[in-house]
Amino acid sequence: MKTIAYLMEYPLDLPGGAQMSTLSICDGLASDPGCGYRPVVICPALLTHKTADYRFEIFEYDMGENRIRNLFIRIRAFKKILSDLKPDLIHIEMSESLITYGFIRKRFRGIPYIYTDRGLCFGYRKRSRFFMDPVLRDSSMMVTTTEFNKRLWSEGSDISPISVISNTISDRYFGTYEPEKRRVHEKPVIGLAGRICVEKDWPFACDLIGMLAESGLDFKVSIVLATFEKGDDLEVKTILDRLRASVGEEDLEYFLNYDQSQMSDFYYGVDIFLMTSSFESFGKAAVEAMSRKCAVVSTSVGGLPEVIGLEENLYTREEPQKGIDQIKRLCGDREMLVGQQEYFYQRYRDNYTEDRYIKEHVRLYDEFT
Repeated sequence: MKTIAYLMEYPLDLPGGAQMSTLSICDGLASDPGCGYRPVVICPALLTHKTADYRFEIFEYDMGENRIRNLFIRIRAFKKILSDLKPDLIHIEMSESLITYGFIRKRFRGIPYIYTDRGLCFGYRKRSRFFMDPVLRDSSMMVTTTEFNKRLWSEGSDISPISVISNTISDRYFGTYEPEKRRVHEKPVIGLAGRICVEKDWPFACDLIGMLAESGLDFKVSIVLATFEKGDDLEVKTILDRLRASVGEEDLEYFLNYDQSQMSDFYYGVDIFLMTSSFESFGKAAVEAMSRKCAVVSTSVGGLPEVIGLEENLYTREEPQKGIDQIKRLCGDREMLVGQQEYFYQRYRDNYTEDRYIKEHVRLYDEFT
């Protein structure tokens, strides 16, 4: 059996897209020994889990709060663990891990390595690209999660080869659709979800809900917010106060820091999932909503147009009226809404299931081992 080492700079159990995607790959490989790969994750010490909680091996290393010091800690940890492990392939899942591996890659010259870019080409600082690009040129392959990002890298760099493997969501929590959980409402329910961060553009989300209310639409809002940093609680209060002022206390329900199981159930109660992001490389929340038969209306940014695939459901921050008009059409036409919900569910089934994601990775790994 061949060993694949996954390099990460954050704990595997810290909520995040890269962590969940890595978990999906490793769970899939570990549950199917016939694929011929043994996954091993190298990451900082787990936060709330133990390594025994996972069906694959995890090698932990200590981390501090100083970024420069952490770089040297990672260099030592990667060098020691990889020397002992002697993997057949290295899969780098995060940008700082890529930069870190760059300092020791000559030591492991005989081991092919690939990098998955879960961001966007233009989302990196010049300083980061200065360190990343030489490592990427030496890599066996770079993987992007959308054709959009592949095109950005192809046109904006000399990095090659580049392949595309669309992202996925957890099969453990989203794989099975349970129709009895899908809730039908007298008033349409518009859902929002995400962590507190600049990219999610919560002030604009509140603006848009306010415009929908002012347009005369009678609806409810259901929102899940995730906090992580100091000051996030104050931002949550501001968001909820603004939403409450737009739709009223009785038409607002809100939840904090849901886990994946709770998120899976949350989407069953949403008719239209609204995304207002100013930056999204892929948009996993959109796919989660699709898997629960939500219609999705979203800003046209990053990889979201490719993921959503319906031009009429895309709008821009500069022209929000297009999104408002589409939401009102969906709310006023039950047959149209149900049709879109079925469309998005099938789109998830055709493109973003975990099974498809794992098979495409195995196909990629087979090229280099």
